[in-house]
Amino acid sequence: MSRRLVLLGNVIADLVLDVPALPERGGDVVATGGGLTAGGGFNTLVAARRLGTPALYAGPHGTGPYGDLVRAALDREDVTTVLPAHPGTDTGFTVALVEPGERSFVTRFGVEDLLDAGDTARIAAALRPDDLVILSGYALALPTAGPLLAALAAGLPPGTLLALDPGPLVDTIPDAVLAPVLARTDWLSCNAREAALLTGAHGEAALSALRARLRPEAGVLVRADKDGCFLAAPGEEPRHLPGFRVDAVDSNGAGDAHVGAFLALLGRGLPAPEAARAANAAAYAVARRGPATAPATAELLAFLGTDPLAERLTATA
Repeated sequence: MSRRLVLLGNVIADLVLDVPALPERGGDVVATGGGLTAGGGFNTLVAARRLGTPALYAGPHGTGPYGDLVRAALDREDVTTVLPAHPGTDTGFTVALVEPGERSFVTRFGVEDLLDAGDTARIAAALRPDDLVILSGYALALPTAGPLLAALAAGLPPGTLLALDPGPLVDTIPDAVLAPVLARTDWLSCNAREAALLTGAHGEAALSALRARLRPEAGVLVRADKDGCFLAAPGEEPRHLPGFRVDAVDSNGAGDAHVGAFLALLGRGLPAPEAARAANAAAYAVARRGPATAPATAELLAFLGTDPLAERLTATA
């Protein structure tokens, strides 16, 4: 049976704007498309759910239009919430400017930093010993919620898998918050920019430097967009797992889809290299416009076709 994925982080609203290029300072551009959707860790939860993994959102959500949007989206994907809606404050939001092949964000947090000790106690009580817990660096960067979530993550029992996705704000997380999380992390998954922010290195050197910051039993995955990912599984030599050729039209949420698929497939018993390669395939969501475009199992199998990995996925479904 698939293990449950639990998000310790934030599901917020995304205002996505498709732009030909970012405006110069003081300038303006006309968006060619866009929309308001649930975002943040939502894409990670959806990627896992569509591969058959139960999912739980263990983060705050507010009262207001953005909170309503988030709860409706979670309900549609059959994702359970732990905390009740926080009265008087709405969920935060991000403005995502999507250029051809790149995206940039401006985030305004709301209820996300109103987490308190009662909330983390409620979350801890809802966790199961064999859960897959994904912790977002966005949440760790918050002045109030960050230390509380770091303490919760650092105290997880040994059977609970903790994955850290440090996110683009990783260089703003205080070391006193980040260090105990890294000491407990089982898997660290980040993109190349985040790896460089954490280590000052690039490529395989960054992979080795990240591995050195974790305990020997931990693994590291560095996402490389169209080039797939670099993987350093526990006890194994680092390797490059190539990506799958697709025509990318919308990269928003691709990293989240990769993390969600990787953890979901680890939870189904796939070895890390196969789970990472399948996550590379699941990231073909960039070929489709719109939010949360991660594939369901049948779609992923159709995309893989005669690839031997499809047979392995079928055996674990």
